[in-house]
Amino acid sequence: MSEMSFEQMLEESFKTIRNGEIVEGTVIEVKPDEIILNIGYKSDGIISRNEYTNETNLDLTTQVKVGDTMEAKVMKVNDGEGQVLLSYKHLAAEKGNKRLEEAFENKEVLKAKVVQVLSGGLSVVVDEARVFIPASLVSDTFEKDLTKYQDTEIEFVITEFNPRRRRIIGDRRQLLEADKAEKQKELFARIKVGDVIEGVVKNVTDFGAFIDLGGADGLLHISEMSWGRIDNPKKVFKVGDTARVFIKDIRENKIALSMKFEDENPWKNASERFAVGNVVTGKVARMADFGAFVELSPGVDALLHVSQIAREHIDKPSDVLSVGQEIEAKIVDFNEADKKISLSMKALLPDEPKSADEDTADVDIEAVGQDLAAEDNA
Repeated sequence: MSEMSFEQMLEESFKTIRNGEIVEGTVIEVKPDEIILNIGYKSDGIISRNEYTNETNLDLTTQVKVGDTMEAKVMKVNDGEGQVLLSYKHLAAEKGNKRLEEAFENKEVLKAKVVQVLSGGLSVVVDEARVFIPASLVSDTFEKDLTKYQDTEIEFVITEFNPRRRRIIGDRRQLLEADKAEKQKELFARIKVGDVIEGVVKNVTDFGAFIDLGGADGLLHISEMSWGRIDNPKKVFKVGDTARVFIKDIRENKIALSMKFEDENPWKNASERFAVGNVVTGKVARMADFGAFVELSPGVDALLHVSQIAREHIDKPSDVLSVGQEIEAKIVDFNEADKKISLSMKALLPDEPKSADEDTADVDIEAVGQDLAAEDNA
C-alpha cells in the first residue's frame, strides 16, 4: 500500500459536504455585508447579506460577532473561487414554514412586522418565511391606503398554507371582527337608555355623526346635535373628536344618541323669558316670503311676520332685513305646547292716530299660525 501524501491526508481530514446540507460553523469574521464561517471543511463558508435576511440595508456586524456558532444551509459547495456559499435565510425560512404550518393547524394568533406594502395587501415575515395578507383581510373596514402599516407589528392567523405554491395567506380581519363582537357584547350588557357616555367621532355625514362607543357605533343625528339649528354636521365635528352624548334609544344592535341634554333645554322657563309683552333682542336666522325667523337663543326661534315688520306695506322680509341682522321686537304670542313664538317690530313703533277704516294694525294671530304651519310642512 502506497503512503498518502500530506495533501491527501489533509484532504481526508476534512469532512465532505453536499448542496442542500445543513452545516454548523463558527463565525471567524464579520463584515457589514458578509459573514465568514469555519465549517470544518477545507474551505470557509460565506453568508452574504442577501442570504442572511430580506432586509436590504441590514448591517451584519450588528447581528453576529466573531466566535458565535450558527447553522446554515449549503447552497453551492464551490462558488468557483473555492468558497462554500451558505444561506442562513433559506434555513430560517424552512424553520419558519414549519412554524407557520403548526400555527395554521392550531389556529394560533401570530404577530409579525410588516416588511412591505404591496398594491394588493401586506407582506409580513415570520422567521424569514413570508406571509401575504390580502388588502381585503387587513381590516374590518375598507382602507384605500395601507402605507400606515409599513414597519408596524400586526396580529393575524394563517388561513391558507401551501408552501409548494408559495401561497401562505394571513387574515387580520377575523381577529378584529371577533374582538369587536366581544366588545359589542360587553357594551350592550352595561348600557341602557339615558346613560351619558363619551365616544370618539368615527365618521361624519350630511345627516349626522357616527360615534365609536368602544364596542359599537351610535348614530348622533343632525337633529340631536344641539337644541339650536345645525346646518352641516361637518362644521361641528371632525373625525377623532371626543363627544359627550346620552343614549336616546337602543333597538337590537342600533344605538341612537343625542346631545340635547334636558338641563340645557332652552325652552325651560321660556314662559317667563318670552312672555307676551316682553321686548326681546334676536338675530335673523332665516327668511321666507311670509316672514323672518329670529333666533332669540340657541334652540328658540320666533316668527316675525312680514306684516309686523313696519307700518308700511312690505312685499317680503328680505327687502328690509338680512340674515344675521340683530333686531328688537315685542312678543305678541307664545305657544309653549307647540314651541311657537310670534314677534312684532311694528308694536314697538310710536303710536300713530288710526284712520276710521284702519283695522289691520293688530297682529292677525290666525294668519301667523297658518304661515308657521306652512313652514313646518315645508
